[in-house]
Amino acid sequence: MDFAALQVFKAVADEGGISPAARKLHRVQSNVTTRIQGLEASLGTQLFVRAQRRLHLSPAGEVFRRYAEEMLRLAGEARSAVAGDPPRGVLRVGTLESTAASRLPPLLARYHAAHPAVTVELETGTTDALVEAVLARRIEAAFVADCRPSPRLEALPAFREELVLVAPRAHPAVRRASDVRADTLIVFPTGCAYRRRLQAWLGADGVVPDKVLELASYHAIVACVAAGAGIAIVPRSVLDTIRRGRGEGVAVHRLGRDTAATTTALVWRKGEASAPLKALQAAVAALRRPARRRG
Repeated sequence: MDFAALQVFKAVADEGGISPAARKLHRVQSNVTTRIQGLEASLGTQLFVRAQRRLHLSPAGEVFRRYAEEMLRLAGEARSAVAGDPPRGVLRVGTLESTAASRLPPLLARYHAAHPAVTVELETGTTDALVEAVLARRIEAAFVADCRPSPRLEALPAFREELVLVAPRAHPAVRRASDVRADTLIVFPTGCAYRRRLQAWLGADGVVPDKVLELASYHAIVACVAAGAGIAIVPRSVLDTIRRGRGEGVAVHRLGRDTAATTTALVWRKGEASAPLKALQAAVAALRRPARRRG
């Protein structure tokens, strides 16, 4: 496969036309056109269709784009490995909102200090949405919770979390799921692993909630609980972070170990890891190693 043709293909796909791609690549338009025609001839399919004065990827082009980007990434990684270059480029990583708030800042600070040539782009979402984004190659890796085993993914444990139930301070003691039968659940949208744990805990006691408030921020969730709007399940690490910033008027109730204990893992596509991602994997693995004893 001609890597120059792949670069031309990606430029046309990104820019939406021959002329802007030629300007971006500092090539003449005829050269760009020839490269695209040659690539389509070698593949035996049309990669672009014209609509509204722009070139758009055909269905075959959409499929090929993922492979082209991966081949270009691997080519760049191979050149860097042979040359002994440090990791560089852009690393797109997904993360749970809770992990971004409470766990990632010190990890990313150390990573940036060790690998200043890497730009980390973070995207937050639910576990299900992030796993889908990894598999679709929209992001390279993600920090997720309760990720189901998949032959297409590899995983590295990163952080242990304790989930707790938070309720308004005036709420009666919560010892079992039936004690919150009448309460509104304040949760992240569908696809959140912690929401599934809360629903499983309720379901085990025969509780089927009929009032749900969906929010996408733990600060907003805890604030609504403090205001008396309902109850929620929150990682203790996030609650501690919020409380350091401003005291929240919530009561914290512990859950059984099967519900409370969870692990956040870094996941990525099986067999696919760029140099920046390998460096992040090493940083995550170091979190799990016991600290050396002095003396």
